[in-house]
Amino acid sequence: MKSKDNKMSFIEVDADCDFSFQNLPYGVFSTANNPKHRIGVAIGKEILDLSVITSLFVGPVMSRHQDVFDQPTLNAFMALGYEAWKETRRTLQALLSVNNSTLRDDVSLRTRAFVHQSDATMHLPADIGDYTDFYSSRDHATNVGTMFRGKENALMPNWLRLPVGYHGRASSVVVSGTPIRRPRGQMRPDQTKPPVFGPSKQLDIELEMAFFVGGENHLGEPIPIHKAHEHIFGMVLMNDWSARDIQAWEYVPLGPFLGKNFGTTISPWVVPMEALLPFVEPNPIQDPEPLPYLQHQDAYTFNINLFVSLKGKDMASAVNICSSNFRYMYWTMKQQLAHHTVNGCNVRPGDLLASGTISGPVTVKGTDPGLVLDPAREPSSQLCNLEQIYQNWMEDFTHSLFL
Repeated sequence: MKSKDNKMSFIEVDADCDFSFQNLPYGVFSTANNPKHRIGVAIGKEILDLSVITSLFVGPVMSRHQDVFDQPTLNAFMALGYEAWKETRRTLQALLSVNNSTLRDDVSLRTRAFVHQSDATMHLPADIGDYTDFYSSRDHATNVGTMFRGKENALMPNWLRLPVGYHGRASSVVVSGTPIRRPRGQMRPDQTKPPVFGPSKQLDIELEMAFFVGGENHLGEPIPIHKAHEHIFGMVLMNDWSARDIQAWEYVPLGPFLGKNFGTTISPWVVPMEALLPFVEPNPIQDPEPLPYLQHQDAYTFNINLFVSLKGKDMASAVNICSSNFRYMYWTMKQQLAHHTVNGCNVRPGDLLASGTISGPVTVKGTDPGLVLDPAREPSSQLCNLEQIYQNWMEDFTHSLFL
């Protein structure tokens, strides 16, 4: 989210900076001289350490919960709910405003409260209790279905009726920059021979976004779709690493297991949903019409441009391989959360719900499937230039960058 007005804050924000006054994402960080994990907000090249300014949250809600900003994760803050999140954002924007002297003119407080991002180590923003991955891009589901079942049977009968998803492994969700070890498992590359064991030869990336659940619901009580936005705290980028050869052999009949659970990478900064509201767009037309519990008329689709670059061990610089946009999702986050809980399943603060691979329609110039597996990639895509290096799969010591 690029800066709109550098003069809105007394903190210098470059015009091309993602951490603008309008963004203010939350994260958890530490520094060499203070290894304690603490909550911060990014603006420009700085991090505002909320543990230093807890006493400045004096609104009707947060004045009673200042201690949540002295915690090592965002879970307690997430648990406070929708009104607390909105009040906190208003307070932060007021404190960072060019016209507010509280932080601007207090040299001692300002010195203690701000940390250069280059001096910080980022950590997982929350303790993730549960992780669910959806499959909500119609283009992606169609492309993969065509690959495995043919064009006439590309989408399974349930796909247009409900947000398809599966439960992933929360313990192996890691923050950006954490190395991923190539997984080992059973594969059956030759269908005429028994399976073999070894390292995956078909390691893939998946461009996704995910949202953190905030306020919880009680076991047995669904979250109605008109209230779902009050339980969606904010969004992160996500790479759903996938070992396709392991996955292909194991997934029948219960779905992904070792082909997915070895690692999932998320970005360290959580963009609050209120910061994304200027980018909201009308929801996609859904035909057939979903069942009533999945219907909502308010717009909850977002125009978020996404890019992936790769840098191999022998490459001088990263190369862009695909681009997409979150607006291409068929099922909205409100529908995902409403469906997830309609049977009474309880979700908790810090739970992570992911979009599935974000593919765009191949007729839209400049969009790509968002993963190496997808067969619908345009011949001119830059990945084709890397085919001899990667053989269409991720090699060791390759860096992937999601933007």
